[in-house]
Amino acid sequence: MRHIVYISGTRADFGLMQATLRALHDDPALRLSVLVTGMHLDAGFGDTWQEIEAAGLTILGKVFVDLHPANGQTMARAIGQMTAQMTDLLAEARPDAVLLLGDRGEMLAAAIAAIHLNIPVAHVHGGERSGTVDESVRHAISKLSHLHFTATEASRARLIRLGEDAERVHVTGAPGLDGLTDAPRRPRNELLAELELDPGTPTALVLFHPVLQEAQGARDQIAAIFDALHRDGWNYVVLMPNADAGSDDIRAAIEASARPSAPRFVHLPRPQFLDFMAGMDALVGNSSSGIIEAASFGTPVINIGSRQNLRERNANVTDVPAEGDAIHKALCQVRQSGRHTPANVYGDGQAAGRITALLRDLPLPPSLLDKVLSY
Repeated sequence: MRHIVYISGTRADFGLMQATLRALHDDPALRLSVLVTGMHLDAGFGDTWQEIEAAGLTILGKVFVDLHPANGQTMARAIGQMTAQMTDLLAEARPDAVLLLGDRGEMLAAAIAAIHLNIPVAHVHGGERSGTVDESVRHAISKLSHLHFTATEASRARLIRLGEDAERVHVTGAPGLDGLTDAPRRPRNELLAELELDPGTPTALVLFHPVLQEAQGARDQIAAIFDALHRDGWNYVVLMPNADAGSDDIRAAIEASARPSAPRFVHLPRPQFLDFMAGMDALVGNSSSGIIEAASFGTPVINIGSRQNLRERNANVTDVPAEGDAIHKALCQVRQSGRHTPANVYGDGQAAGRITALLRDLPLPPSLLDKVLSY
């Protein structure tokens, strides 16, 4: 039985991978366990590791790291802390492969640990562009990985141009799309009534994360969002940011600039988050969920600033700088244009089956660890 270890550090990555993890767990030829770290283990972010346990998945171990103060030094030190602890846990478990998603520091730490233990690394969502430090970390993880499960053909082609062996790069689609539209979501008016918001007023879901290189300007950027929403008469629901550098300033700006009556959440369980994404009149911010998942619901997205720079776009996304006038103009356009026809360049919602089959059936010979540039 092949043992796969998935690394999870945030509510976001677990939500995106939950359908895939369930498929891996249910496959009789595989054994799945989850190594938990990062924001999952911080009560201030909702102790979200409990959702992994509630899903019936086996937790291999917990890697505690410092998340405060939320600055670049803390993020860099955390990679070292995680690498050391993950090395010990993986050395003891000796899995057949480590599965990673995306571009966060905990994934980079796990890749560094795994390759030094001669454990193959499989990476989901490699080959994508986004600018900022995220892109550099994502490509670093790809170069440390041995198998690649990309969301799009363009990402596959990009990895091959980066020197990855074409036979190791597989297009699976984005796992976060799995199950999005399998069941009806809660009606918009029901959501708004529960939050005591007027259903006759356009309402946005606001989700804005810090950008490491722009951490000093994070407070002004989120304030510009609220200025535009107030100017155009929108209601809104706020989901608090992740723990990256600049997040403390964003939280302070939310407290200072958002309406006191505006609902705000530290964490929304995945089904509830999807209800809001599908039901609100727009998603405003810079989350990858706006770039990747929202298109499956036809939800208009106002993507702000540089955090998702250069990612492949669906037709529902409008890109604007973090400036009040530009955001205001985009909000007016959303009012006029309304929702989009659901269509998504990132896949068909069947990634879990493809990833499970690949991890079950692909050979994992020792030669897989001998990586060289393909040119």
